[in-house]
Amino acid sequence: MTDTTYPWGHERRYNDFPSYFKSRFSERIQKVSIDAGFTCPNRDGNKGIGGCTYCNNNSFNPDYCSPRKTITVQIEEGIDFFKAKYKSQKYLAYFQAYSNTYGHIEQIKSLYEEALSHEKVVGLVIGTRPDCVSDDVLDYLEELARNYYIGIEYGVESANDDALLAINRGHTYIEAERTIIRTANRGIHIGAHLVNGLPYDSKEEMLNHAVRLSKLPIETLKLHQLQILNNTQMAKEYLENPERFYLFELEEYLDFIVDVIERINPGVMLDRFINQAPPGWLIAPKWGGIKNYQFVNKLDNLLKKRNTWQGRLFEK
Repeated sequence: MTDTTYPWGHERRYNDFPSYFKSRFSERIQKVSIDAGFTCPNRDGNKGIGGCTYCNNNSFNPDYCSPRKTITVQIEEGIDFFKAKYKSQKYLAYFQAYSNTYGHIEQIKSLYEEALSHEKVVGLVIGTRPDCVSDDVLDYLEELARNYYIGIEYGVESANDDALLAINRGHTYIEAERTIIRTANRGIHIGAHLVNGLPYDSKEEMLNHAVRLSKLPIETLKLHQLQILNNTQMAKEYLENPERFYLFELEEYLDFIVDVIERINPGVMLDRFINQAPPGWLIAPKWGGIKNYQFVNKLDNLLKKRNTWQGRLFEK
């Protein structure tokens, strides 16, 4: 296959989400993160306490995010953070911290509508869990999607229930499949997220998880390597029993991602490949502080070297 015949219409050897965004909107779009004060059912006692063993929201929340601030204030401070670099752009309000559909529908409506009332916000991206989305919430998001960009990102994490149990996730993989199917055909952009390297997940299983998920009605897939972060339950477990964890070396992970790319559905857009922890948070694996764009450059080169592309080995 030559570069000009890729079905997604550009020269990159995989169907990347940023290219779609450039074609979808007439101007630059930036996500601005929000911490709206939600929690999770494996934190508040509904399904457990302590949350996912790897989770430390402080490791990825921007400094301006705080549930002590209103949605409007967080959006304004987020815009101030980005506007020095990009003078003219619109924003998506990214409800990122914890499970942002886990609450009473009227509370959810109030928070989302405050975000959408901002003149520079053209839509929402909502991070949540597949066991925290009611039909009432989906019906409401379907209404919003008639006038705004509405994306929902489901933390699936693994298709192996043993791995999900080991990280105190509190839901099964089949719940994720069912929720994705319930969300489909509503005008809502569906994304899913997988973590590579969880306990009980072999490399072959991780590959199969991505392929299986790509056959569902999702539009985007986010991947990242497992990272052991300070101040988490997983950090304690890792120090006590490190052999339980499959922590990729950088070059090995690059090869793995190419294996994933060539086997998954070519219609699914890829949104992310790695996670980047702030200085001082990361215990392992340490890849020398590689940035996302550096990883993508290495990935592009490896795809060319192996002369492969997204979906080359995909089997329906």
